[in-house]
Amino acid sequence: MRAVVQRVTSASVEIDEKVVARIDPVGHGLLVLLGVGHDDDPATAAALAAKVWKLRILDDAERGGERSAADLDAPILVVSQFTLLADTRKSRRPSWSAAAPRAAAEPLVDAFADALRGLGATVETGHFGAHMRVSSVNDGPVTLLLEA
Repeated sequence: MRAVVQRVTSASVEIDEKVVARIDPVGHGLLVLLGVGHDDDPATAAALAAKVWKLRILDDAERGGERSAADLDAPILVVSQFTLLADTRKSRRPSWSAAAPRAAAEPLVDAFADALRGLGATVETGHFGAHMRVSSVNDGPVTLLLEA
């Protein structure tokens, strides 16, 4: 499982010119672009969700220093993105063979979002497999690649 995590001041998902998910945090939130591989399972999803929830990348000017989404009750927008598993080593045409098929990946994206909710997070999600327009205002900018 691979995740691109961005610290954002806002983020949204639009499908067919309609906003289907949005976070407008007071302070910061996180946008998580999530790719699922063949070897991933619910335990992997739960472990990565816990890592994202506790990741100390949010500024807390009042208390000084970096805090986690858990510390600040920051909202999280989760968007499935199989393209994170692209392999471009052999050509200019990406291979998607490392990405899990929809039947395996969709429940794991849901498991990731549910694991975050179980930890106390406010979570919005895109729609799996839809053509989405994802908008965000990256703060910092802070962008991390996590793998589980």
